[in-house]
Amino acid sequence: MTIRFDGRVAIVTGAGNGIGKSHALGLAARGAKLVVNDLGSATNGLGTSSAVAQAVVDEIIAAGGDAIADGADITNEAQVEAMVRRATDKWGRVDILINNAGILRDKTFSNMTMEDYQKVLDVHLNGTVICCKAVWPIMRDQKYGRIVLTSSTSGLYGNFGQAAYGVAKTAMVGLMNVLHLEGAKNDIRVTMLAPSAITRMTEGLLPEDAVKLMQPEAITPGALYLVSEDGPSRFILSASSGSFARIMLYETRPAYFPADQRTPEAIASHFANEIYGRDMLYMENAFEQNKSLVGEAAKKHGFTVSF
Repeated sequence: MTIRFDGRVAIVTGAGNGIGKSHALGLAARGAKLVVNDLGSATNGLGTSSAVAQAVVDEIIAAGGDAIADGADITNEAQVEAMVRRATDKWGRVDILINNAGILRDKTFSNMTMEDYQKVLDVHLNGTVICCKAVWPIMRDQKYGRIVLTSSTSGLYGNFGQAAYGVAKTAMVGLMNVLHLEGAKNDIRVTMLAPSAITRMTEGLLPEDAVKLMQPEAITPGALYLVSEDGPSRFILSASSGSFARIMLYETRPAYFPADQRTPEAIASHFANEIYGRDMLYMENAFEQNKSLVGEAAKKHGFTVSF
């Protein structure tokens, strides 16, 4: 099976350089029409032009593709809505959104200012929500959409000095889970990519021998899979250096404590002695998790709960 995007319209944010540029070029090479978004050096303050985005567009057009540049600030609702209108005015639809734009303001928690914290959340989290919100009614009406949220293992697993970044990137798990459920009936599939590559954001932070492997182009095949017609939904893909892994959130099978044994000491003892990873359960949604916990309690009381 060959994955193609002929007739599909894609928006990639933060696509002037690095991973975003690689995603845009990869989509265009397989037939997609592109809105290449990057705030870059937007010239008129309205977010309608960007030199770095235009350079990527020129490369796409030179290779026989179709693309337009847009310098919308993804934290600005009006600019994002205007960007999406440009896509629909030109091509009549939006099928794919890859939320890639981001910034870093790395500081330890004690040195982090709330101004830096808010800026990181505004770009990574709120900017992603704004972009998703702008394309959502279009995807809903056409009953098709593929959305990728760019997360990070800095949040999913933690990384020193990245409290703000980690908060923003982990919050995307909740956004993905809800949008997956709300978009399912209209074939809107929402996934997360947790990439690690040498980019403007990570330059100078990684050893030279790793840099040779960690090229943005090694990430893009995973992103193209996620936004393909038969791609998954509610799926977290970790990617670096040509290696890919699925990240999943699990929960242990519940243990019920009768009222006369329901003490913090009993709970501490149970989990201290539990075999790590035993009887792991994958939850489809919050209701499933509730069913697991309540169902275990009901079983110990001798009855079954019908949900």
